[in-house]
Amino acid sequence: MAETSNTLASIRKSIVDHKLRSVGCLWLTGIAGSIAYNWSQPNMKTSVKIIHARLHAQALTLAALAGAAVVEYYDHKTGAKADRYTKFLDMDAPAHKD
Repeated sequence: MAETSNTLASIRKSIVDHKLRSVGCLWLTGIAGSIAYNWSQPNMKTSVKIIHARLHAQALTLAALAGAAVVEYYDHKTGAKADRYTKFLDMDAPAHKD
């Protein structure tokens, strides 16, 4: 059980660090899967198959972007995002030089 939660935490951290890459990979996987499914339907034209694949991938991308927004909101609400960036800030340095 501890290994599973550690693995899930690792996957979550990777997705949070690379949100747009994750959404792009999900889109690519979605369009490939949709094209593969639509190609198994014999009574459709090729153009209709491609349009359906694009629509499925577009819906999947919107869902992934909504999920990324929820993760971003959760990180902002819990302060996890602020903790990530404090290591880059030097609080002892003066803000501006005169």
